[in-house]
Amino acid sequence: MSRHRPAVGAPLRRCAECGGYEYGGAPACDTCRALVDDIVEGEWSAFLRRWDVDPGQDQEKTLAEMVTAEPDRHDWRIVDAAYDRLTCPECGGRLSRGPVGCPACDLAHGFRYAAVETDRPGARPGNEHGVRVNGSVVRRPQVTSEDELLVRRLVLPLALIGWLPSTDQAQRASTLIKRAPAGERARLAEQAVESWIEQALIERA
Repeated sequence: MSRHRPAVGAPLRRCAECGGYEYGGAPACDTCRALVDDIVEGEWSAFLRRWDVDPGQDQEKTLAEMVTAEPDRHDWRIVDAAYDRLTCPECGGRLSRGPVGCPACDLAHGFRYAAVETDRPGARPGNEHGVRVNGSVVRRPQVTSEDELLVRRLVLPLALIGWLPSTDQAQRASTLIKRAPAGERARLAEQAVESWIEQALIERA
């Protein structure tokens, strides 16, 4: 079990900075953003130790290039971290996390979804994909709408403890939020997530 994210079934905790559930305040909350990044960075640090590579050395970039050349052989966290260590030849940012419309970043962003996503014991089927997608949106917010970012970041804490709303639940909530006035959307999203949290607690009991 990774120590860089909550265990399946762990209680949700409030963030001391933003007051929401930990992880769910990203990217605006610095504390939550650091927690989300640590999901990826912590796994990369362990990966470097297995390869006996020191961070910041030339070998680290070589290893990152090797990983991104064969993403289907590595855990998604390793692949995402590897891309973070490569520079986009077109926009000059971190490869796969550049602005909307950067061809090289868009291509790399698609390739990373070939990486391995393994559900943890006790998690709902497809949970790891949910963690990965929601985390990806939070770490690359410039490529999505405010409404989607709102829902994805609020659902992320639930996904991290092994739970996910059903497709039907997620679609109903998304439709309701999109149809609501802009000033009401955050409240409605928070209400939906709180109802899912209550359901998760009932299922766990």
